[in-house]
Amino acid sequence: MICNQCPRKCNVDRIRTTGYCKSPEEFRLSRAALHFWEEPCISGKNGSGAVFFSGCNLGCLFCQNYEISHENKGMTVSDDGLIKIFENLIEQGANNINLVNPTHYAVQLATLLKKYKPSVPVVYNSSGYESTETLKMLDGLVDIYLPDFKYIRSDKALKYSRAEDYPEVAMRALEEMYLQRGKTEFDENGIMKKGMIIRHLILPSNTNSSLKILDFINEKFPNAYVSLMAQYTPCNDLSAVPELDRKITEREYNKVVDYALNLGMDKIFIQSGESADEKFIPDFDFTGIIK
Repeated sequence: MICNQCPRKCNVDRIRTTGYCKSPEEFRLSRAALHFWEEPCISGKNGSGAVFFSGCNLGCLFCQNYEISHENKGMTVSDDGLIKIFENLIEQGANNINLVNPTHYAVQLATLLKKYKPSVPVVYNSSGYESTETLKMLDGLVDIYLPDFKYIRSDKALKYSRAEDYPEVAMRALEEMYLQRGKTEFDENGIMKKGMIIRHLILPSNTNSSLKILDFINEKFPNAYVSLMAQYTPCNDLSAVPELDRKITEREYNKVVDYALNLGMDKIFIQSGESADEKFIPDFDFTGIIK
């Protein structure tokens, strides 16, 4: 398969070699288990059926899942194996099938989901660095979009993720996701069945960018649910970006939350400062993986 499915457009044959995401054509997974640390309407009491894909098309310097996103730790899984993983998670009571960092496998997932659609909602949990052409292939196959909107400044996107075009690419991607799943539906227990939640991870020394992101979301997606994340935990070697080598302060987080409230945004998920802890980073030990 000649791969141009993400904005990197590597144009490589993933059967023979790999591109920016370091991923072959076959699915590579590092973990599949019930996950209880998503937004309440995603995890609920039963947990979200989180399926973690190895590799990454963005590759942020500060990624908390570095060993799978950068080092590509994972096991190859067939289509049938992935379907069995979905079924096992559903049998365990998962509220949904949560595809974590699926962007570089979006085309393969579209093919699989046309063949097998889980009996619970499918969540597409991504960095927001998406091709709109690829997202259109997922129309009708994804029930909930859970994208990040990381950067609104191209210099920060280049510095932290080597993706200078991230702001405009993510804006277009969010528009396509909202077009597909802008109308939100919940069940009787408050679990999201269809819809979209835009996530924003607040970075240390970057709160002014966060405020601009909120301005954009409030203007373009006034009815969207937004998750303001306080969980940033410095990991890896951050000597090249020393401003990121600390957790955010309570003052920084409150500044962003207060700004959102002053804008009149009332569909907001917030986090406590306790979420910024390495104990919330999953163990990528191949739990739940079926080859």
